[in-house]
Amino acid sequence: MKKVGSSSILVATLVLGFGVAAEAQQPKKVTRIGYLSPFDPARESTRADAIQLALRELGYIEGQNIATEYRYAQGKADRYPELAAELARLKVDIILTGGDPLIRAAKNATKTIPIVMTGAGSDPVKAGLIDALDRPGGNVTGITLFYRELGGKRLELLKEAVPKLARVAVLYDPAIPRNELEAKEVLPVAASALGLTARFWEIRAAGDFEKVFAAITKWRADALYVLGGGTLMRNNEKRTIGFALKSRLPSVYTTPAAVIGGLMYYGADFVDSYRRVATYVDKILKGAKPADLPIEQPTKFELIINLKTAKQIGLTIPSNVLGRADKVIR
Repeated sequence: MKKVGSSSILVATLVLGFGVAAEAQQPKKVTRIGYLSPFDPARESTRADAIQLALRELGYIEGQNIATEYRYAQGKADRYPELAAELARLKVDIILTGGDPLIRAAKNATKTIPIVMTGAGSDPVKAGLIDALDRPGGNVTGITLFYRELGGKRLELLKEAVPKLARVAVLYDPAIPRNELEAKEVLPVAASALGLTARFWEIRAAGDFEKVFAAITKWRADALYVLGGGTLMRNNEKRTIGFALKSRLPSVYTTPAAVIGGLMYYGADFVDSYRRVATYVDKILKGAKPADLPIEQPTKFELIINLKTAKQIGLTIPSNVLGRADKVIR
Protein backbone atom coordinates (compact mmCIF):
# COMPACT_ATOMS: atom_id res chain seq x y z
CA MET A 1 0.00 0.00 0.00
CA LYS A 2 1.34 3.41 -0.95
CA LYS A 3 2.12 5.52 2.08
CA VAL A 4 0.66 9.00 2.13
CA GLY A 5 3.01 11.61 3.52
CA SER A 6 1.99 14.09 6.17
CA SER A 7 2.57 16.96 3.76
CA SER A 8 0.06 15.45 1.31
CA ILE A 9 -2.52 15.12 4.06
CA LEU A 10 -1.92 18.73 5.06
CA VAL A 11 -2.40 19.95 1.48
CA ALA A 12 -5.60 17.93 1.09
CA THR A 13 -6.93 19.26 4.39
CA LEU A 14 -6.19 22.85 3.39
CA VAL A 15 -7.84 22.43 -0.01
CA LEU A 16 -10.90 20.89 1.60
CA GLY A 17 -10.98 23.63 4.22
CA PHE A 18 -10.76 26.39 1.62
CA GLY A 19 -13.52 24.70 -0.36
CA VAL A 20 -15.85 24.58 2.66
CA ALA A 21 -15.03 28.19 3.56
CA ALA A 22 -15.68 29.36 0.01
CA GLU A 23 -18.99 27.51 -0.01
CA ALA A 24 -19.95 29.06 3.32
CA GLN A 25 -19.13 32.50 1.99
CA GLN A 26 -21.30 32.12 -1.10
CA PRO A 27 -23.92 34.88 -0.86
CA LYS A 28 -27.49 33.76 -0.27
CA LYS A 29 -29.94 34.48 -3.06
CA VAL A 30 -31.58 37.84 -2.47
CA THR A 31 -35.14 38.02 -3.76
CA ARG A 32 -36.04 41.34 -5.32
CA ILE A 33 -39.57 42.57 -4.69
CA GLY A 34 -41.05 45.35 -6.77
CA TYR A 35 -43.43 47.62 -4.85
CA LEU A 36 -45.60 49.91 -6.95
CA SER A 37 -47.49 52.64 -5.03
CA PRO A 38 -49.80 55.47 -6.10
CA PHE A 39 -48.60 57.57 -3.15
CA ASP A 40 -45.43 59.16 -1.81
CA PRO A 41 -43.23 57.25 0.69
CA ALA A 42 -44.73 58.90 3.78
CA ARG A 43 -48.31 58.09 2.85
CA GLU A 44 -47.47 54.56 1.71
CA SER A 45 -45.49 53.76 4.86
CA THR A 46 -48.38 52.28 6.86
CA ARG A 47 -49.13 49.62 4.28
CA ALA A 48 -45.51 49.05 3.24
CA ASP A 49 -44.30 48.69 6.83
CA ALA A 50 -47.11 46.28 7.70
CA ILE A 51 -46.27 44.07 4.73
CA GLN A 52 -42.55 44.20 5.58
CA LEU A 53 -43.32 43.14 9.15
CA ALA A 54 -45.50 40.26 7.96
CA LEU A 55 -42.74 39.15 5.57
CA ARG A 56 -40.21 39.28 8.40
CA GLU A 57 -42.41 36.97 10.45
CA LEU A 58 -42.18 34.50 7.56
CA GLY A 59 -38.39 34.75 7.45
CA TYR A 60 -37.98 37.36 4.69
CA ILE A 61 -35.76 40.11 6.04
CA GLU A 62 -35.00 43.30 4.15
CA GLY A 63 -31.28 43.59 3.41
CA GLN A 64 -30.63 39.92 4.10
CA ASN A 65 -32.66 37.70 1.79
CA ILE A 66 -35.00 40.26 0.19
CA ALA A 67 -34.47 43.68 -1.34
CA THR A 68 -37.46 45.86 -2.18
CA GLU A 69 -37.51 48.19 -5.17
CA TYR A 70 -40.01 50.91 -4.30
CA ARG A 71 -41.62 53.01 -7.01
CA TYR A 72 -43.93 55.87 -6.00
CA ALA A 73 -46.29 57.62 -8.41
CA GLN A 74 -46.65 60.59 -6.02
CA GLY A 75 -50.37 60.85 -6.83
CA LYS A 76 -49.76 61.06 -10.59
CA ALA A 77 -51.75 58.35 -12.36
CA ASP A 78 -50.04 59.02 -15.69
CA ARG A 79 -46.81 57.62 -14.18
CA TYR A 80 -48.24 54.15 -13.50
CA PRO A 81 -47.23 52.58 -16.85
CA GLU A 82 -43.73 54.07 -16.72
CA LEU A 83 -43.04 52.86 -13.17
CA ALA A 84 -44.48 49.40 -13.85
CA ALA A 85 -42.30 49.07 -16.95
CA GLU A 86 -39.28 50.10 -14.91
CA LEU A 87 -39.87 47.29 -12.41
CA ALA A 88 -40.33 44.83 -15.26
CA ARG A 89 -37.00 45.90 -16.80
CA LEU A 90 -35.31 45.33 -13.45
CA LYS A 91 -36.60 41.74 -13.63
CA VAL A 92 -37.80 41.74 -10.04
CA ASP A 93 -39.03 38.38 -8.76
CA ILE A 94 -42.47 39.61 -7.79
CA ILE A 95 -44.52 42.85 -7.93
CA LEU A 96 -46.83 44.07 -5.14
CA THR A 97 -49.46 46.67 -6.01
CA GLY A 98 -53.13 47.54 -5.52
CA GLY A 99 -55.90 49.37 -7.35
CA ASP A 100 -57.22 48.55 -10.81
CA PRO A 101 -55.09 51.07 -12.77
CA LEU A 102 -51.85 50.03 -11.04
CA ILE A 103 -52.57 46.32 -11.37
CA ARG A 104 -53.42 46.81 -15.02
CA ALA A 105 -50.23 48.81 -15.59
CA ALA A 106 -48.17 46.04 -14.01
CA LYS A 107 -50.01 43.38 -16.01
CA ASN A 108 -49.38 45.30 -19.23
CA ALA A 109 -45.69 45.61 -18.34
CA THR A 110 -45.09 41.90 -17.78
CA LYS A 111 -46.83 38.61 -18.53
CA THR A 112 -44.31 36.52 -16.57
CA ILE A 113 -43.42 38.28 -13.31
CA PRO A 114 -45.96 37.32 -10.59
CA ILE A 115 -48.16 40.23 -9.48
CA VAL A 116 -49.74 40.16 -6.02
CA MET A 117 -52.75 42.43 -5.46
CA THR A 118 -52.61 44.15 -2.07
CA GLY A 119 -56.34 44.67 -1.69
CA ALA A 120 -57.32 47.97 -3.29
CA GLY A 121 -59.48 47.81 -6.39
CA SER A 122 -62.87 46.66 -7.62
CA ASP A 123 -64.09 43.17 -8.44
CA PRO A 124 -60.96 41.83 -10.22
CA VAL A 125 -63.00 39.50 -12.42
CA LYS A 126 -65.29 42.25 -13.70
CA ALA A 127 -62.25 44.50 -14.13
CA GLY A 128 -60.71 41.88 -16.43
CA LEU A 129 -57.61 41.43 -14.27
CA ILE A 130 -58.17 37.72 -13.62
CA ASP A 131 -60.24 34.90 -15.05
CA ALA A 132 -61.94 33.74 -11.84
CA LEU A 133 -61.54 34.10 -8.08
CA ASP A 134 -60.77 30.40 -7.57
CA ARG A 135 -58.35 30.08 -10.51
CA PRO A 136 -57.06 33.52 -11.54
CA GLY A 137 -55.06 32.37 -14.56
CA GLY A 138 -52.18 34.47 -15.86
CA ASN A 139 -49.69 36.12 -13.51
CA VAL A 140 -52.03 38.03 -11.15
CA THR A 141 -53.25 36.80 -7.77
CA GLY A 142 -53.57 38.17 -4.23
CA ILE A 143 -56.35 39.70 -2.17
CA THR A 144 -59.34 41.87 -2.97
CA LEU A 145 -61.11 44.00 -0.38
CA PHE A 146 -64.12 44.36 -2.64
CA TYR A 147 -67.15 43.18 -0.66
CA ARG A 148 -70.58 44.19 -1.88
CA GLU A 149 -72.39 43.87 1.47
CA LEU A 150 -70.25 46.45 3.27
CA GLY A 151 -72.19 49.45 1.93
CA GLY A 152 -75.39 48.45 3.69
CA LYS A 153 -73.55 47.70 6.93
CA ARG A 154 -71.86 51.14 6.93
CA LEU A 155 -75.22 52.89 6.48
CA GLU A 156 -76.71 50.77 9.25
CA LEU A 157 -73.88 51.73 11.64
CA LEU A 158 -74.24 55.39 10.68
CA LYS A 159 -77.94 55.32 11.49
CA GLU A 160 -77.28 53.61 14.82
CA ALA A 161 -74.68 56.27 15.66
CA VAL A 162 -77.07 59.05 14.62
CA PRO A 163 -80.60 57.83 15.56
CA LYS A 164 -82.34 60.86 13.98
CA LEU A 165 -80.53 60.37 10.68
CA ALA A 166 -82.75 60.96 7.64
CA ARG A 167 -80.68 62.46 4.78
CA VAL A 168 -77.31 61.11 3.73
CA ALA A 169 -75.03 62.80 1.20
CA VAL A 170 -72.80 60.36 -0.68
CA LEU A 171 -69.55 61.50 -2.32
CA TYR A 172 -67.85 59.33 -4.92
CA ASP A 173 -65.59 59.34 -7.94
CA PRO A 174 -67.49 57.57 -10.76
CA ALA A 175 -64.19 56.73 -12.46
CA ILE A 176 -63.62 54.08 -9.77
CA PRO A 177 -65.66 51.00 -10.79
CA ARG A 178 -66.27 49.65 -7.28
CA ASN A 179 -67.52 53.07 -6.12
CA GLU A 180 -69.77 53.44 -9.13
CA LEU A 181 -71.24 50.02 -8.35
CA GLU A 182 -71.78 50.86 -4.67
CA ALA A 183 -73.33 54.24 -5.47
CA LYS A 184 -75.62 53.01 -8.23
CA GLU A 185 -76.61 49.52 -7.06
CA VAL A 186 -75.80 48.92 -3.38
CA LEU A 187 -76.47 52.12 -1.43
CA PRO A 188 -79.85 53.08 -2.96
CA VAL A 189 -81.29 49.70 -1.96
CA ALA A 190 -79.69 49.80 1.51
CA ALA A 191 -80.85 53.38 2.15
CA SER A 192 -84.42 52.55 1.17
CA ALA A 193 -84.45 49.53 3.48
CA LEU A 194 -83.32 51.73 6.38
CA GLY A 195 -85.84 54.48 5.62
CA LEU A 196 -83.11 56.94 4.61
CA THR A 197 -82.95 59.39 1.75
CA ALA A 198 -79.58 59.19 0.01
CA ARG A 199 -78.41 61.71 -2.53
CA PHE A 200 -75.32 61.13 -4.63
CA TRP A 201 -72.70 63.66 -5.71
CA GLU A 202 -70.04 62.82 -8.27
CA ILE A 203 -66.50 64.13 -7.88
CA ARG A 204 -64.65 64.10 -11.19
CA ALA A 205 -61.92 66.69 -10.55
CA ALA A 206 -60.31 68.54 -7.65
CA GLY A 207 -62.30 71.65 -8.58
CA ASP A 208 -65.59 69.85 -7.92
CA PHE A 209 -65.20 69.59 -4.16
CA GLU A 210 -66.15 73.10 -3.13
CA LYS A 211 -69.16 73.15 -5.46
CA VAL A 212 -70.33 69.80 -4.09
CA PHE A 213 -69.78 70.91 -0.49
CA ALA A 214 -71.94 73.98 -1.13
CA ALA A 215 -74.68 71.82 -2.67
CA ILE A 216 -74.63 69.39 0.26
CA THR A 217 -74.92 72.28 2.71
CA LYS A 218 -77.87 73.70 0.75
CA TRP A 219 -79.55 70.27 0.73
CA ARG A 220 -79.21 70.14 4.53
CA ALA A 221 -77.70 66.69 4.77
CA ASP A 222 -77.64 64.97 8.17
CA ALA A 223 -74.51 62.92 7.47
CA LEU A 224 -71.79 62.25 4.93
CA TYR A 225 -70.89 58.90 3.33
CA VAL A 226 -67.54 59.04 1.54
CA LEU A 227 -66.54 56.43 -1.01
CA GLY A 228 -62.76 56.74 -0.95
CA GLY A 229 -59.93 55.18 -2.90
CA GLY A 230 -58.46 56.35 -6.17
CA THR A 231 -55.96 59.17 -6.56
CA LEU A 232 -58.51 62.00 -6.65
CA MET A 233 -60.33 61.02 -3.46
CA ARG A 234 -57.12 60.09 -1.64
CA ASN A 235 -55.43 63.39 -2.48
CA ASN A 236 -58.45 65.31 -1.13
CA GLU A 237 -59.28 63.13 1.86
CA LYS A 238 -58.29 65.75 4.46
CA ARG A 239 -60.29 68.32 2.54
CA THR A 240 -63.41 66.19 2.82
CA ILE A 241 -62.78 65.50 6.52
CA GLY A 242 -62.36 69.23 7.07
CA PHE A 243 -65.72 69.93 5.43
CA ALA A 244 -67.45 67.33 7.60
CA LEU A 245 -65.93 68.82 10.76
CA LYS A 246 -66.73 72.40 9.79
CA SER A 247 -70.30 71.44 8.89
CA ARG A 248 -70.66 69.26 12.01
CA LEU A 249 -71.68 66.34 9.84
CA PRO A 250 -71.28 62.76 11.13
CA SER A 251 -69.31 60.86 8.51
CA VAL A 252 -68.49 57.30 7.55
CA TYR A 253 -65.71 56.29 5.17
CA THR A 254 -64.79 53.30 3.06
CA THR A 255 -61.11 53.93 3.86
CA PRO A 256 -59.61 54.23 7.40
CA ALA A 257 -60.08 58.02 7.43
CA ALA A 258 -61.23 57.80 11.06
CA VAL A 259 -57.59 57.67 12.11
CA ILE A 260 -56.98 61.14 10.65
CA GLY A 261 -60.19 62.90 11.72
CA GLY A 262 -63.13 61.17 10.07
CA LEU A 263 -65.84 59.95 12.43
CA MET A 264 -66.22 56.29 11.49
CA TYR A 265 -64.64 53.59 9.37
CA TYR A 266 -66.06 50.15 8.79
CA GLY A 267 -64.42 47.72 6.43
CA ALA A 268 -61.73 45.14 6.03
CA ASP A 269 -59.09 44.86 8.73
CA PHE A 270 -56.14 46.20 6.76
CA VAL A 271 -53.42 44.79 9.02
CA ASP A 272 -54.89 41.32 8.62
CA SER A 273 -55.08 41.86 4.86
CA TYR A 274 -51.43 42.88 4.61
CA ARG A 275 -50.43 39.78 6.55
CA ARG A 276 -52.22 37.71 3.94
CA VAL A 277 -50.35 39.55 1.18
CA ALA A 278 -47.12 38.27 2.74
CA THR A 279 -48.39 34.68 2.61
CA TYR A 280 -48.92 35.02 -1.15
CA VAL A 281 -45.35 36.23 -1.55
CA ASP A 282 -44.13 33.27 0.49
CA LYS A 283 -46.10 30.73 -1.55
CA ILE A 284 -44.96 32.14 -4.88
CA LEU A 285 -41.32 32.28 -3.84
CA LYS A 286 -41.62 28.63 -2.81
CA GLY A 287 -42.81 27.66 -6.28
CA ALA A 288 -46.57 28.22 -6.41
CA LYS A 289 -47.95 29.68 -9.64
CA PRO A 290 -50.12 32.82 -9.43
CA ALA A 291 -52.55 31.25 -11.90
CA ASP A 292 -53.35 28.52 -9.37
CA LEU A 293 -53.59 30.62 -6.17
CA PRO A 294 -57.23 31.58 -5.42
CA ILE A 295 -58.04 35.24 -4.76
CA GLU A 296 -58.93 35.88 -1.11
CA GLN A 297 -61.75 38.21 -0.05
CA PRO A 298 -62.08 39.92 3.35
CA THR A 299 -62.73 37.63 6.29
CA LYS A 300 -61.93 40.02 9.13
CA PHE A 301 -63.56 43.43 9.48
CA GLU A 302 -63.10 46.35 11.86
CA LEU A 303 -65.02 49.34 13.14
CA ILE A 304 -62.98 52.44 14.02
CA ILE A 305 -64.62 55.36 15.82
CA ASN A 306 -62.97 58.71 16.44
CA LEU A 307 -64.37 60.08 19.71
CA LYS A 308 -62.37 63.30 19.38
CA THR A 309 -64.24 64.00 16.15
CA ALA A 310 -67.56 63.05 17.74
CA LYS A 311 -66.95 65.57 20.50
CA GLN A 312 -65.91 68.22 18.00
CA ILE A 313 -69.17 67.93 16.05
CA GLY A 314 -71.31 67.62 19.20
CA LEU A 315 -72.29 63.97 18.73
CA THR A 316 -72.66 61.40 21.50
CA ILE A 317 -72.03 57.91 20.15
CA PRO A 318 -74.54 55.44 21.67
CA SER A 319 -72.92 52.88 23.97
CA ASN A 320 -74.22 49.94 21.90
CA VAL A 321 -72.28 51.26 18.87
CA LEU A 322 -69.19 52.26 20.82
CA GLY A 323 -69.07 48.85 22.45
CA ARG A 324 -68.73 47.18 19.05
CA ALA A 325 -65.76 49.29 17.96
CA ASP A 326 -62.48 47.49 17.42
CA LYS A 327 -60.54 50.73 17.80
CA VAL A 328 -61.57 53.94 19.56
CA ILE A 329 -59.56 57.10 19.01
CA ARG A 330 -59.85 59.33 22.07
